[in-house]
Amino acid sequence: MWRGQAGHMLVSDPRIDLLPDGAAGPRRFKIKAAESDERRGMVNGLLKSRYGWRGYRDVTLPTDSAVNKFTLSAVEDEVVIGTITVSFDSPKRLSADDAFGPEVTALRSQGRRICEFTKLAVDPTVGTKRVLAALFHVAYIVAHRIRGFDTLLIEVNPRHVRYYERMLGFTVLTGERLNTSVNAPAVLLSADFSFIVSQIGEFGGQPERAATERSLYPMFFSMKEEAGIISRMMAKQRLLERRLVDTGHPDVASTDFAASNLLGI
Repeated sequence: MWRGQAGHMLVSDPRIDLLPDGAAGPRRFKIKAAESDERRGMVNGLLKSRYGWRGYRDVTLPTDSAVNKFTLSAVEDEVVIGTITVSFDSPKRLSADDAFGPEVTALRSQGRRICEFTKLAVDPTVGTKRVLAALFHVAYIVAHRIRGFDTLLIEVNPRHVRYYERMLGFTVLTGERLNTSVNAPAVLLSADFSFIVSQIGEFGGQPERAATERSLYPMFFSMKEEAGIISRMMAKQRLLERRLVDTGHPDVASTDFAASNLLGI
């Protein structure tokens, strides 16, 4: 978990519509928290590769810890193949405030609990829709099911607005503006987590429906799988809290979401 200058989902990939679905059957990759120095280094390498080749300014993970950010990585054979960062609204504000301050402030004034997903990257040589869906689903679990936020924001390249509208059900909050942190145009999109819940309930865990349902939600976990993930996350959190009370030093390494913690990953 880190704070600092944030990156955005402005890179020209993943081209959601062009990523392959991924092999049927058990997932070979795992979703883990990007907390160790080694994994953060691999995440930074992926971010530099996927953002840098399009000419964006450096996009990396900040180095200092904070409770208002949480980074996930998709790992296969000990290699990071995807990443996403969840940022929670706080007095330090969100990245979206930089270019879209009035719109974000208006959401706060409505009493919305807002968060944003940033620094999305998927290795196009091995990435699939299943990888992307798993990253989004676990990020949603952390933000909505565990932390209780109700509104999701993302900034995307204007060329890819339709991808996120069609594949994940986002809506446009405001038109194109310059994102000065990466010196690129951006559009602010929003989704209510209540809508995401409904889509997971209808389509999650049914990858066979991807052929006819033009969205990413059939690649998400089922509600039963989601419940298992939450149960294991909460059990691990209780264990960490007990260790903190007993020793004053929780085992940071145990916060990884390994295969035993996420059903089917």
